[in-house]
Amino acid sequence: MIRIRNLHKTYTMGKNVLHVLKGIDLSIEQGEMVSIMGSSGSGKSTLLNVIGLLDAYGDGEYFLNDVLIKNLSESRSAHLRSRFFGFVFQAFNLISFKSALENVALPLYYQNISRKKRNRIALEYMEKMGIRDWAGHMPNELSGGQQQRVAIARAMISQPKVILADEPTGALDTETSYEVMDLFQKINAIGVTVVIVTHEHDIAARTGRTINLKDGTILSQG
Repeated sequence: MIRIRNLHKTYTMGKNVLHVLKGIDLSIEQGEMVSIMGSSGSGKSTLLNVIGLLDAYGDGEYFLNDVLIKNLSESRSAHLRSRFFGFVFQAFNLISFKSALENVALPLYYQNISRKKRNRIALEYMEKMGIRDWAGHMPNELSGGQQQRVAIARAMISQPKVILADEPTGALDTETSYEVMDLFQKINAIGVTVVIVTHEHDIAARTGRTINLKDGTILSQG
């Protein structure tokens, strides 16, 4: 599903060039649950952003479902993102002035689905995440774990083929982190590919395979 060959990514800041990804070779098959580990600055979040079409790359090749991802227009990138990916972040990224239900339903708003239908579907996903009773609450009325469940429901509502999660347990305590990982494992069990960036070994241990990055190169991917 995801094939990356000799991929490089650099950032230019004035006269300085920062080489973040240095010849990445990587394949992730449909239905896998994979973690990407590495210390701060190793390039793991940059790699996730490239996979999720949030950032372009330089040299190399990236194939998504056998389609070469290179020099795409923003509209084409946006179309592929909405078709393939759901995103979950450490900081939850919920809209503070919208209820939990409205946050979950938001992707369907951009698909021009009626309010009644998108709210019905959002409630179904909130039920699956165990937070239906909190649908009318604002984000600041929810615990960190509840906010992350809202974020996961929002990521799932468009029925993505891949969930990309950047440090999704980084702001949570251990017990809540494991509950969130249980949700990702259930999502993976229904055939959704899950890619999780983490620096926590116990979280990575709950995935099927771990890709270890250091200084923009892959050390191992067992």
